[in-house]
Amino acid sequence: MLTIHRVRGVRRVHEGPLDPGHAVQAVVVDGARIAAIGPYEELAATYGLSVDDAEDVEGAEDAGDAGDAGEESTVRGRVRLREWDGVLTPGRHEPDGRAFLEAAYHPDPREADELGTEPITGEALAALGMTEMRWGASARRGLQRLLASGTTALTGPFTRPAVRTAVQRSGLDVLSDPGSGSSPDPGSSSGLGSGPGPRALAPGGVATFAVFADDGTALATVLAGRLVHRRPRPASPSPPFRHSL
Repeated sequence: MLTIHRVRGVRRVHEGPLDPGHAVQAVVVDGARIAAIGPYEELAATYGLSVDDAEDVEGAEDAGDAGDAGEESTVRGRVRLREWDGVLTPGRHEPDGRAFLEAAYHPDPREADELGTEPITGEALAALGMTEMRWGASARRGLQRLLASGTTALTGPFTRPAVRTAVQRSGLDVLSDPGSGSSPDPGSSSGLGSGPGPRALAPGGVATFAVFADDGTALATVLAGRLVHRRPRPASPSPPFRHSL
């Protein structure tokens, strides 16, 4: 099924300008790849999508553990429409990815009374007596934090086997540290080498991106076409984002 992500703007390059000319933009995703980027009106006509005729549906089959949708989702035929009240970009790059996952422990929610909820570092970390299994669980929770912030790429390499496995399975792009002379981790999803940030968005490219609200909150994170994070629906949701064709 094709998915059209309808947004208020598209920024194709990390920290680059918004696409000009139209108040509503869209990105069409076919599997793991971007099929098209452009004005929503044009792409909706091209792919035969009519919002007025679309059938409302709840949730998203491909959202994994993302939780309740913070967007409106509609389906017509083999096209799914997701509407986000934000700007779609290549996502965030976390330059301190290695330290965030290998020099900090991200507590299990069940440990909150004892350890709190924030990452533990330094002497407090040394006192925990970390095992490889515990490092892997910590890394998975840390990766969820990154996805919830709209992160699509992070800097490695990762030396702890359990952490490296968690990163590889996450689908995040792994960039090497330009100052280290190292290569991306074997099996990483990117093979990008060193670089300033996430890969640019282009038709035919991998559908990895994030959508941000005006306050910088990540509304959604998509890795290779898979919706891996959605901001939970607020208690009193505002009306869905609409723009007349």
